[in-house]
Amino acid sequence: MLESLKMIDKHVKSWMEEVRVKVIASFNDNLDIKTKSGPKDLVTNIDREVEEFYKEKIRKYYPGSEIIGEESTHGTMKFKNCGLLWVIDPIDGTMNFVKQKNHFASMLAVYQKGVGVRGYIFDVMQDKLYWGGPDIGVYCNQKKIEPPRNDKLSNGLFGVGAPLLINNYHNLQKVALESCGTRIYGCSGIQFIHVLNGQCVAYISYLRPWDYAAGKVLAETLGLVVKTIDGQAIDMLSSSDVLVATKNAQKDITRIVQSTY
Repeated sequence: MLESLKMIDKHVKSWMEEVRVKVIASFNDNLDIKTKSGPKDLVTNIDREVEEFYKEKIRKYYPGSEIIGEESTHGTMKFKNCGLLWVIDPIDGTMNFVKQKNHFASMLAVYQKGVGVRGYIFDVMQDKLYWGGPDIGVYCNQKKIEPPRNDKLSNGLFGVGAPLLINNYHNLQKVALESCGTRIYGCSGIQFIHVLNGQCVAYISYLRPWDYAAGKVLAETLGLVVKTIDGQAIDMLSSSDVLVATKNAQKDITRIVQSTY
């Protein structure tokens, strides 16, 4: 499997460079923008084109793979029973892509028999690819990154999804107050990166599998905690609140959350 993972790394890096060219070229075009679940849940022709590009490449080079894509029909696949499974988020942070042309990511994750073996989060506009897995560690482009310091909540910034904070989900406003400050970017990939590289000690939001599949592989490789807010294991085919944090920050958040019960 080691040799095949090296080939996957090589392929994904080249695919994502092609995606970057496609995405930047699209800035000069009129986007076809539609809504999905509501007016703030957008999808564009570029989301669909990038996902289809990835799917075509996967089917060509890794026939027989299962694929879950944000813009695809997801079906009733059993995550643990499949061989090679690819999870695609073509443009994570579509609102940012549309409104800012910045602060969005393209993400791929590879799981084998239910185990995460590779995660790729590409900060498109910064041209920085965070990638790796448990056998090799985590890299930013070609530089291996070290695990972030195991800081407490009070020593770091706290990334959070806006709806959870506004609605004070499980006392998250108190969590925010006990941190050094909050950061809201509207892109789970970017916010996962900030925890991976130590810019934030934690990030929580309500996420779907394609929002966190890649980040979970990378975060756990670096020794970070990826759980639900109440400390439960993540069901990889379900949407739920997802917390990624240093071990100490996770303990602090759990203490505050449990104080609401």
